[in-house]
Amino acid sequence: MRDSDTRRRSVLKYSAAALTTAVAGCMGDNSGTADSSGSSGGEDPLLADADSFEFADPNWAENNYLATPLIEAGYERGQRADLERMGDREVDEVPHGDPVREQPSDESEWLDPDTLVFTESPSEDVEGRYEEDFEAVFDRIREETGKDVEYSRVDSYAASVEAMRSERAHIANFSTGATAFAVNLAGAVPFAVGLASDGAFGYRLFATTRADAHDIQSVEDFARDDVRVGHAEPSSNSGHQAPSALFDQQFDVTPEEDYEVDFSGGHSNTARGIAVGDYDAGPICSTCLKDTVEGDSSLEFSDFKVVWASNPFPNGPITYRYNLHPDIVEGIEAAWLDTDFSGTDYAERTDYTQFLPIEYRRHWYDISTIQGYNGVEYEQGNL
Repeated sequence: MRDSDTRRRSVLKYSAAALTTAVAGCMGDNSGTADSSGSSGGEDPLLADADSFEFADPNWAENNYLATPLIEAGYERGQRADLERMGDREVDEVPHGDPVREQPSDESEWLDPDTLVFTESPSEDVEGRYEEDFEAVFDRIREETGKDVEYSRVDSYAASVEAMRSERAHIANFSTGATAFAVNLAGAVPFAVGLASDGAFGYRLFATTRADAHDIQSVEDFARDDVRVGHAEPSSNSGHQAPSALFDQQFDVTPEEDYEVDFSGGHSNTARGIAVGDYDAGPICSTCLKDTVEGDSSLEFSDFKVVWASNPFPNGPITYRYNLHPDIVEGIEAAWLDTDFSGTDYAERTDYTQFLPIEYRRHWYDISTIQGYNGVEYEQGNL
């Protein structure tokens, strides 16, 4: 074992145990031929029947599944209990990087803009949102703060973090993996995450391949010379950071060492690349896979096979800049946390009907641990 492996595995031991799904359970019937219903294919002895999938115990050690039964069961998300578990952890300090910055005590340093600018980076929970989708939220911010709100769209994680760092954005919805960069580089204060109408929360990492890739049955197969693997972006949690740590910890497969990483530029690009054969496999955010398939009429869930999945991660949080005027902060928090968005275009587009409070130190503990395990340095060039 490499010397670095010993250190890295010990650092992630606790988090890996918390993030990895259970491996006990019963193996499904492996007879038959794969089809759009998710039944197993004879050429892949691990491809289980759709009706054998158990939400609480998929038994990834012995089973592969087409994406169809996973999505039908709502497995792309966790539950409110997962969020509560994260918030109940005893965490004294952030395991990697800096803690959230405190509001300045000197009032001359408070930021009090006439117009509040909101931005979001390419999201790990819902992609392709537009300004009109946020109107219900912006109306609430206007009511609570007395400020106008402007929407600023960016096309990369780096651009969203830079917008807040330079005070060109005051409120932002960052992706999960980019949140730690925003805290460390831009003074972001994560304070809320969305909860779906059915109580679902977060997303998972799906280790994904094509349905007809019968010889790819485990993450271990990603390390074969003939397998092309796509990752999303360097700072993406489920698209690079988490697999870099968890694949190493759980399967002794280290991305960028045991296989060459090809950055696709986003989860949807990885998914489409797998579907058309540009990639043979890759780690994909589960909700992004769902969004991509539902938004592309040429794709079906039965086109994809999942060989392993993590436990839920928190979805990208709502944040504000640390030095905003306290009255503005109070209004922003009330707008998101004290509002039921049911029946609005925002809820229709995102399925988020309410937002719950979070604490970066606790809720981002696993993310920080993973990034520390990977030796991430919080620099703009690493986004």
